[in-house]
Amino acid sequence: MGSVRKASAWLGLVDDNDDERYYDDDYTEGTESGDAWVTDPRVKVATDTAEDRGRRIGTVTPDSFRDARAIGELFREGVPVIMNLTAMEASDAKRVVDFAAGLVFGLRGSIERVSTRVFLLSPADTEIVNGDPAVHRSDGFFNQS
Repeated sequence: MGSVRKASAWLGLVDDNDDERYYDDDYTEGTESGDAWVTDPRVKVATDTAEDRGRRIGTVTPDSFRDARAIGELFREGVPVIMNLTAMEASDAKRVVDFAAGLVFGLRGSIERVSTRVFLLSPADTEIVNGDPAVHRSDGFFNQS
């Protein structure tokens, strides 16, 4: 709302119905089915779209070895998994890494260390693109000699 309109509304010269301009009359406030949260059917949820296209990455931060099952279930579905083991004790972290190595070997994937206690498990059909800088061509933009 502009400053002139605000002043006019404050003086009572115009109606102050600024809030009404932002509401969509077609939107309903929920359903009678008792669901806690219902998404507007006009919006496709990002996870559904990502799952349809096969573009999901799972992130798991286990607290103990018991949480290794979540890593295995995601990886078996063909989802790349980022394991963040920074919250674990060293002995449990080693067990999870051993479990992940066996999982990767059995399903012909790969495991890559991203940083200290963070690993990327990639299924067999996933290509890892390394972030190393590309070699510049001699006739490129940066050759200004």
